[in-house]
Amino acid sequence: MQVFWHRRDLRIPDNKGLSIASRDGTVVPVFVVDSEILADVGRRQRAFFLDCVRELKRRYRSLGSDLIVRSGDPSEVLPTVAEGVGADRVVWNDHYRRERRERADDVRDALTAADIDYDSRTDLVLVSPERLDSRYPTHGSFHSDWEQQAKPSPFDPETDAFAPLDDETSVPSVEANIDLPEAGYEAARERFDDFLDQGIYTYNDNRDNMPAAVENPATSVSRMSPYLSAGAIGVRELWADASDTYDAVHGNERRNVDKYRYELSWREHMYHLLYYLPDLDRTNYKSIPNEIEWRTGPEAKADFEAWTAGETGYPIVDAGMRQLEQEGYIHNRPRQLVASLLTKHLLIDWRLGADYFRRKLVDHDPASNYGSWQWIASTGTDSVDVRIFDPVSQMGKYDDSGDYVTKYVPELDGVSPRKIIDWPTLSHGEREELAPDYVHPIVDRNHGWDRAERVFEEALGKR
Repeated sequence: MQVFWHRRDLRIPDNKGLSIASRDGTVVPVFVVDSEILADVGRRQRAFFLDCVRELKRRYRSLGSDLIVRSGDPSEVLPTVAEGVGADRVVWNDHYRRERRERADDVRDALTAADIDYDSRTDLVLVSPERLDSRYPTHGSFHSDWEQQAKPSPFDPETDAFAPLDDETSVPSVEANIDLPEAGYEAARERFDDFLDQGIYTYNDNRDNMPAAVENPATSVSRMSPYLSAGAIGVRELWADASDTYDAVHGNERRNVDKYRYELSWREHMYHLLYYLPDLDRTNYKSIPNEIEWRTGPEAKADFEAWTAGETGYPIVDAGMRQLEQEGYIHNRPRQLVASLLTKHLLIDWRLGADYFRRKLVDHDPASNYGSWQWIASTGTDSVDVRIFDPVSQMGKYDDSGDYVTKYVPELDGVSPRKIIDWPTLSHGEREELAPDYVHPIVDRNHGWDRAERVFEEALGKR
């Protein structure tokens, strides 16, 4: 008899640890509601995560088993459950966030003291970070090594190994202030099937097409991030299906499909960073000779609050922040732009922005969130000296119709797309005439750019 401890792997298919356990005998599935760990998860994501736990429990019941749900410290709960069901081993999948590593270490110590065996497996990624070098200067160098590593096929647990159970403990609920995606593996599978049918063949061409993302998200991006973050679907399953599609097509379609696979390698790289730097949420990955002079004080605080409210006067940035508030999600392109404006034009510490994302995103992922914020902030991997996105030219390139902006910034509805693009560069009087209810830019475009260049070059010792 074995206990399988579900953590951020809320699925049965393509679950490596669960598959390993099911091959070795009867399995008792367990989820521990760990209030200390969940407290570090934003309310919206916590609500979605627990919805996924509820769906997982329903799925086990449909298979004649159940998911035992207990609350407390896993180092206390798991030995008790294991002894209660007569299990001689506890199995789980590893995670790389500092707090989750520490929790797993506590569980190992407690199980050892109780004379219960344990086993943990790599499930988060296609390639274990231990099989690669500890540091890479660029994603390109990481990808070259990562690409050479064999990618395992999805793992299929033996469902007849699941113990017949009847656990009446309910999964707690959390009220979210937004509409959440449908939870669970089946919903994830359906969404990815839609993407395989519609979007993957044009992914490289359309993934930054903001009007297309508004009209039909499945034709531009996969929107799988909430499910990957909760572990409601496995990355091996996505890779296998994308690779089968890649092998079946040619020409431009093949290039588009390969771009999706390449983006999955970015996720792998972010987890590689987190594995070797568990403090990725607080520590600069890149060694910088001098301190970055981030702005602080009342004016910086006011600018940060304007940024969170989507009232910076930069239309595509404000649209992104309002999408975040309304949906708990931001399309990737404006996700980059809002981060760039905060860290460069406003010169506010990336950690504040990353923490705000943690609290608001349904798809918050510790590796992708903190790794990507550092990439934008010029403190992470692939960092040029000063990476600055121009929100004016970026909107002109990716939302020239203004469809994305006006969906989330209705104050600009009826203003010509050209004027929306140029909004930060228009005169005060023209802005007042065009859209008197929309805010003026909180920072001059050129001043913010020049200030960021100076501060970062000083930090790098180049001035």
